[in-house]
Amino acid sequence: MKISFVLSVCFSLLAFGSCYSSNGYDPLETALKVQRSKRSVEGYVMTKNVKADNTFSPVYVGPQDGLKDVDKITTLPGQPAGAGFDQYSGYVTVDPNHGRALFYYLTESPANSSTNPLVLWLNGGPGCSSFGNGAMMELGPFRVNADSVTLSHNKYAWNNVANVLFLESPAGVGFSYSNTTQDYITGDEQTAKDSYTFLINWLERFPEYKTRDFYITGESYAGHYVPQLAQLILQNNKVTNQTVINLKGIALGNAYVDDETENTGMFDYFWTHAIISDEIHSGIISNCNFSENATITDKCDDYVGQAYGAKSNIYFYDIYAPLCSPFSNSTPSISEFDPCTENYILQYLNTPAVQQSLHAKPVQWESCNGFINANWQDMPFTVLPVIKDLMASGISVWIYSGDTDGRVPVTTSRYSIDKLQTPVQTSWYPWMYEEEVGGYAVGYQNLTFVTIRGAGHFVPSYQPARGLAFFSSFLQGKLP
Repeated sequence: MKISFVLSVCFSLLAFGSCYSSNGYDPLETALKVQRSKRSVEGYVMTKNVKADNTFSPVYVGPQDGLKDVDKITTLPGQPAGAGFDQYSGYVTVDPNHGRALFYYLTESPANSSTNPLVLWLNGGPGCSSFGNGAMMELGPFRVNADSVTLSHNKYAWNNVANVLFLESPAGVGFSYSNTTQDYITGDEQTAKDSYTFLINWLERFPEYKTRDFYITGESYAGHYVPQLAQLILQNNKVTNQTVINLKGIALGNAYVDDETENTGMFDYFWTHAIISDEIHSGIISNCNFSENATITDKCDDYVGQAYGAKSNIYFYDIYAPLCSPFSNSTPSISEFDPCTENYILQYLNTPAVQQSLHAKPVQWESCNGFINANWQDMPFTVLPVIKDLMASGISVWIYSGDTDGRVPVTTSRYSIDKLQTPVQTSWYPWMYEEEVGGYAVGYQNLTFVTIRGAGHFVPSYQPARGLAFFSSFLQGKLP
């Protein structure tokens, strides 16, 4: 099997979006190429999802007294006046022997914070920051302005309807760290275990949330993180004598959940959106087999390479948006999202006063950790069996998709849902927002699928109003 594998020097130099657009770095594809190359090694067995054996060893719980007050943020540098809500950030130790600690940022609701649910947000990568990408670029209460010094208020922030907890996971991502360098060689299983340990400790620090309705949301490679963590929570809830987490539902955005559908869905999307030619698409269809045990031939690899070359000057994550360039200010995105936002965030979060206000260790913050990404150890070919288990558990399971994303496009999500073989209960229909089509929705048995029209990979960035409308429906458990 031939797989071309190139690592970009932009890993530690530039933010995720600008790094991709200028140098071709795609963190998800980089990690997938590592995993696919392993399959060519004789005797290699792809990691499987393993069911629990109904045993439980209590996780580490450290002393939390007084740490909530220490973590309270007085104000962020450049923050606009009149925020009207509390915010906290700091570290939760998950392994004292290794010195492994995960960084979090909590933004409470400006109204009804004492009764609103708690929502955990996870960005993917693997290896990308939930705080810098998720909170500061997507659904958090503030956006970084072009001066990289001041912030503006995001009126469509998700903390309008929930208390939102952003977790930098695994260790080595964003501000999270370990004193044991070997911990930076990690994978799905350890990430789920550490995230669970984080939650148990965090709930001791914030005990008022112990009985609150709890949801997990995320995008991209969080299509692995979210269902695996949810499964672990439900399994441990049955056998633990520690805190029982009141998990009510999950939402997966433009999520990588199955390697076969990711490939077929992406190349079909390229073709139907005029990014690749009929000849390239036909070559992929004729020569590529993306199923789990198939061999990738030289011919297939050649056509795939042509497809990737064809989209090289397109912002992969929102195919109709401009790239970040000196001309960006004169070429606004369709969704009015500044394509250089990642650069502003990078500079802001590397300002010493900002790191001090966040109670973060002084570090060179980066949007995605390339070392973690390139050394990811375990990655199931598919997490659809986990999602099926969650659907059967009775919690709410939603999959949502911005329809201008080329990285994990809407076709990929639809093909993945087809594999779940769950019957339709509410047929495909347009949902409305401010008298326009906000997207489309289908209600399946134990599953809801929603598209957000005009949104790319980072739904709350490109369509913040429609994104909040979708999110509110998810929390209410009602089709939009």
